[in-house]
Amino acid sequence: MIGLFSYPKRHLKKLVKDGNYVEALEFGKSLQEKFSNDSDYMFMMGSIYFILEDTKKAIAYFEKALELNPNDVETLTLKTNAHLSLQQKDEAIDCCKKIIMLNPDNYEAYGLLEKLESI
Repeated sequence: MIGLFSYPKRHLKKLVKDGNYVEALEFGKSLQEKFSNDSDYMFMMGSIYFILEDTKKAIAYFEKALELNPNDVETLTLKTNAHLSLQQKDEAIDCCKKIIMLNPDNYEAYGLLEKLESI
């Protein structure tokens, strides 16, 4: 049991990997104070909220993760998907543009941007 307390993020990742999202969310909430400035933690919590279809909370966590690590294409990609699920086209376009700026070879972002701008 000592590992749970020594490596709480590892336990959180395992819960997510095993599909225990509700348990992961509750455990993750208990870690919030300790990891409030950890972009990886914020990404994981945003992902859990997104999976559980609480998209607005997911976006808040993705935004905090990006404040801490603004060049994280993976977080930007999930944030784009979250905005799309809420039909927030302009925000999704902004995310695509940031992804392309950070990763010019990201053809998926180019394709999505082209599609969104043509709507």
